[in-house]
Amino acid sequence: MSNDLFSKQMQDQLKQLKSELSKGRSTSNSTDENSKPTENVALPSKQQIAKQVKKYDSEHLDDDKMLFMQAMAGVRPIKDKNLANKTKTTVKPDATTLAKRASATGTDASESHQLSDMQALLNPVSGESYLSYKVATLQNKVFNQLKQGKIRWHRAVDLHGSTIEEAREAVSSLIHQAQKNNETSVKIVHGKGVDSILKTCVNGWLRQIPDVLAFCSAPAEQGGNGAVLVLLKQRKNLQ
Repeated sequence: MSNDLFSKQMQDQLKQLKSELSKGRSTSNSTDENSKPTENVALPSKQQIAKQVKKYDSEHLDDDKMLFMQAMAGVRPIKDKNLANKTKTTVKPDATTLAKRASATGTDASESHQLSDMQALLNPVSGESYLSYKVATLQNKVFNQLKQGKIRWHRAVDLHGSTIEEAREAVSSLIHQAQKNNETSVKIVHGKGVDSILKTCVNGWLRQIPDVLAFCSAPAEQGGNGAVLVLLKQRKNLQ
C-alpha cells in the first residue's frame, strides 16, 4: 500500500512540475512576443531621400570639387561661332571686295551694266533726302511692302570708303550675283556724307538698270536714308 501512496505522491509531484514548466514556457513566449512588437514602419518619402543625398554630397565633397566649383562660379558657356546661324541672311561685303572679285572672275558683256556716272551726277540728291523709284507696271502693294521693309533681302553691300568706280562695279556685281541665285531683293548701304556723292550715284545707276523694278530708302531700323532696298526682276534662266 505504501508503494501505491508513494507512487501517487510521485505522480502528483510530476504533474505539479509539468504545470510549473508549462507556465514558465508560456510566460517566456509572452515576454518574447511583447519584447518584439510588430509595427508598421513608414518608408521615407522622395523629398526625404533627396535631402539625405544632398546632405551626403555636401559632407563628402572633396577639396578638388570645391576648388573647381569656386573657379567656375559665374562662368558662362561660349557660343560656338562655327555653327550656322539660320536666321542670319545678310551678306554685306564692302565695295572694294566686290570690285576686286568682279575683276578677278571677269565680266561678260551680257552680265555688265552700262552705267553712266555723268547721268547720275547730273541729278544730285541730299544726304537726308528719301529715295523712291518704281516702274509703272509694278503693283503699289508690292512697292509699299518694299518701303516697309517687309520684302526679305539676302545680299547687301557697304559702299563706305569706296571710290565711284569701285562703287559702280560693286553695285553691278551685287545685282548680278543676286539674280544668278534667284534673289529678288538686295540692300545697298551708300551712307549720307557731306556731298552725298555715292548716294547720288546709286540713285542714278539703279534707274539705268533694266532689271531694277523699284528701290527706296530703307526703314530707320535698316539704315534709313543711308541705304536703299532694291527690288529686282527674277531671271531664272540666268547661268
